[in-house]
Amino acid sequence: MNEEFIIRQQELVENPTPRVPICLVLDVSGSMSGEPIEELQEGVRMFFDAIRGDDVAQYAAEIAIVTFGGVARKALDFFAINRQEVPTMYADGATPMGEALDLSLDLLEARKTEYRNAGVDYYQPWMVLMTDGAPTDSIDSAARRISELVKTKKLTVFPIAIGDAANTSELARLSPNRPPLRLKGLNFREFFLWLSRSVSRVSQSTPGESVTLDADGIKAWGQV
Repeated sequence: MNEEFIIRQQELVENPTPRVPICLVLDVSGSMSGEPIEELQEGVRMFFDAIRGDDVAQYAAEIAIVTFGGVARKALDFFAINRQEVPTMYADGATPMGEALDLSLDLLEARKTEYRNAGVDYYQPWMVLMTDGAPTDSIDSAARRISELVKTKKLTVFPIAIGDAANTSELARLSPNRPPLRLKGLNFREFFLWLSRSVSRVSQSTPGESVTLDADGIKAWGQV
C-alpha cells in the first residue's frame, strides 16, 4: 500500500464533505501540437485555479486527468485539489480514445468505492471528453458502459469536439441524453471557466438534488 493511497484515505476521513468527482479525458495526440495543446494546458490550469479559489468547491471537487496520445495514461488521480499539481501535457501519437475512456471509468469506480468505504457522500460523477479527431481504437466497450451509467443517472458526460475534424458521430455514442458540443475555435479557457462555475453550483447543492447548469454560459464557448 503506497503512501499516496494512505494519504488519500486519510483525507477522506479528515474532510467528510460530499465530493464532486470530475474526470477530464483529454486528447493529446499529435494533431493537438502547437497552439491547441498550449491553450488546453492553460484552460486546465485556469480550471484548477478557479476551483481552488472557491470556498466550497475547493473541499468538494476532486479531479482526475486521463490523457490519450499514443497511449492512454493516468496523468492525475483523484485527490484533494490543494495537494495536486496540473501535469504538463505534450502532444504526440495516435488517438486511443476507447482505452482512455475505459481507464477513466475504472478510476471513477475505484474512487466511488473509496468514498463508500469512508462513509463520504458524493454527487453524480462527471466525465469531460475533449478530442480533435476520431478514435484509432474501438470505443464499443466504453460506449456500452457509459450509456448504462448515464441511463441510470450515475454519470454525466460532456463530449466536446475540438475543430472541424473531430468525429461527432462517435462522440454522440457517448452521450445518450445530449448532443456533443463543438468548441468555438480554441476557447478552452472559456469552457473551463464555465465548468468551474458549474462545479461550484453543484457543490453548493445536496447530493441527489437536480441542478440546472448555466445553458446561456455555453454560448460563450460551444455550439452544436
